[in-house]
Amino acid sequence: MIKMAQKFEGTSNYVASPELMAAVNVAVALEKPLLIKGEPGTGKTALASAIAQSMGKDLYIWSIKSTTKAQDGLYVYDTVQRLYDSQFGVEGVDDIAKYIKLGKLGEAFKSDEQVILLIDEIDKADLEFPNDLLWELDRMEFYINETQETVKAKNRPIVIITSNAEKELPDAFLRRCIFHYIAFPHRELMEEIVNVHFDHVEERLLDQVMETFYELRAMRDIRKKPSTSELIDWIRALELGGIPPEKIKKSIPYAGVLLKKDEDLALVQRG
Repeated sequence: MIKMAQKFEGTSNYVASPELMAAVNVAVALEKPLLIKGEPGTGKTALASAIAQSMGKDLYIWSIKSTTKAQDGLYVYDTVQRLYDSQFGVEGVDDIAKYIKLGKLGEAFKSDEQVILLIDEIDKADLEFPNDLLWELDRMEFYINETQETVKAKNRPIVIITSNAEKELPDAFLRRCIFHYIAFPHRELMEEIVNVHFDHVEERLLDQVMETFYELRAMRDIRKKPSTSELIDWIRALELGGIPPEKIKKSIPYAGVLLKKDEDLALVQRG
């Protein structure tokens, strides 16, 4: 029988649905990467921080860009620095290990304690990137050619992978992951999230904010729907500006906090 030594139950500043908490705990128990998908602003990246906080573990973040290669997460051999040192007679230039810089995955493997490793926005990378990580994530080890050293994970890290679903991930990679889609929060859950960020929001203001926010998200022609983070910023702006609920009902003050596309702003102003 599989035992769950540490259970994730959310934190005081991260509201997680029961389904999300279950997915995290299953991934931890089965020692598989947890792949989190969802639209921007649904708390995918913040989840890793919440898990680290809840379990009392360090968080290593590997932020993926379009130019990122799998090798970057393992190690980099700094040939330029070695050449520079050799030209200026720096001692120890023959010690190649000095010029091996571990990436975030390598650091997680080397850690004396189990850590949380966030591979953030994996879908930004090249299509082959996920497959290039299969061996390392399966075996929890990699080989450094320059020093002929095999780096094995001292403690298997808890791997959280996020994706905005900009491109499909390879089937072979998906088979090795526990998958969870974070749906956009419904109104009741969103109010819980808001209450985490604010000591108190006046009830009439919160009601009108929620009504307007979900009306905007429901508009068919909106190109970029406002996200949770934009809602939080909008509430802060409304409170700072002393905007009464009645004014929000007639128009949308500080609309640029919520909407980030010219077409969306024009659409709302016409309406």
